[in-house]
Amino acid sequence: MSARELVVLGTASQVPTRRRNHNGYLLRWDAEGILFDPGEGTQRQMLRAGVAAYDINRICVTHFHGDHSLGLAGVIQRINLDQVPHPVTAHYPASGQHFFERLRYSTAYRETVRLTEAPVADNGTLAATRAYTLEAHKLSHPVESYGYRLVEPDGRRMLPEKLAAHGITGPDVGRLQREGSLNGVDLGDVSEERRGQRFAFIMDTRLCDGVHALAEGCDMLVIESTFLDEDVRLAEDHGHLTAGQAAAAARDAGVRHLVLTHFSQRYSDPQEFERQARAAGFEGELTVADDLMRVPVPKRV
Repeated sequence: MSARELVVLGTASQVPTRRRNHNGYLLRWDAEGILFDPGEGTQRQMLRAGVAAYDINRICVTHFHGDHSLGLAGVIQRINLDQVPHPVTAHYPASGQHFFERLRYSTAYRETVRLTEAPVADNGTLAATRAYTLEAHKLSHPVESYGYRLVEPDGRRMLPEKLAAHGITGPDVGRLQREGSLNGVDLGDVSEERRGQRFAFIMDTRLCDGVHALAEGCDMLVIESTFLDEDVRLAEDHGHLTAGQAAAAARDAGVRHLVLTHFSQRYSDPQEFERQARAAGFEGELTVADDLMRVPVPKRV
């Protein structure tokens, strides 16, 4: 199993279909799991996908339309039922605080887990850990909506040929990494910068500055493409993207792997989303998401 992968729990917009559950996505990022937009039925989809409540460290809700949040009640109660041994943090638009509280306490249950509420009120950094920085940017939708972005800190890649040229082997390599220099050899002499990985999650929105800020330089971009390009007016009216718009944003941002999702039930051929994304000029790796799919985050370059 990849240490960094996207587990797709649901891909339908507005209403589920026979083939597609409401939204739900778990990002495995090393030892952490981040659950995005748990729509109705997410708890059952987790079971089908082999995802446990124990896997969840954060919950990130983009906005409080039902297909992105009605699963919160069941997921939160399952976290408590299973007595998850670590704290869980929930991020969501601050303007929807009353919706979050209603969902969190929609029925009676015993709270056994510390769930920290960390609402989002503006663009910026939400959390900084050793593994990533979590950021949010406002999107353009009829209700307040935020997209999320993970940025891994930059590191350094050791170059074996240069280490060998300086006679540095074994434990001395680790010592050089920790101390920055060894016997007159600086870390920069035997290594190169390795850019940290970047992941973004963008749901219901029109094209806006937030879309471009979130997508910039991402290794993986998960983005809604509710409509096909011929229905661009519907997309604009309802605050959504077309396949071509999503792909063009990914193209311009230099995205390596584009994951299209959140499909309207009006379309019967999912491959048309891929065709329109390619027609928009996106040349990177492309996945048209399906329920229960696992998509590895691209390896570092």
